[in-house]
Amino acid sequence: MRDLSEILMSARVVAVLGAHHEPGRAAFYVPDYLHSMGYHLLPVNPMLVGRVLWGVPVVARLTDLERPVDLVDVFRRGESLPDHLDEILAMRPPPRTVWLQSGIRNDAVAAALEAAGLEVVRDRCMLAEHRARRLPAIAV
Repeated sequence: MRDLSEILMSARVVAVLGAHHEPGRAAFYVPDYLHSMGYHLLPVNPMLVGRVLWGVPVVARLTDLERPVDLVDVFRRGESLPDHLDEILAMRPPPRTVWLQSGIRNDAVAAALEAAGLEVVRDRCMLAEHRARRLPAIAV
């Protein structure tokens, strides 16, 4: 797997699986920070279809996205990840990286994604990793 700094700086378009609209939830404030740092976010949550987050309408599934993504940022519980495995693998083109946020682990799903050629970051917060490395904003 590439260095986390390289992953963070090379990703431009990020699908946020499990995006949320409540500011106190990590599934909102982490992507909100990423948006402020120049990432183009594509929110995915079947319960919020039709809402607009980060200037983009929320879609129900990753396969509903109309543009390619570099990275899928996952805010779903580990036990829910098998429900999304086929959806991630069906993305065309596939994302280079699947990032499982802090507290999210499912080794079987991660292994299946890696076997399909995707890089997987496990149990790490993109916001914390970005800040810890003092990375600059990106130009999309």
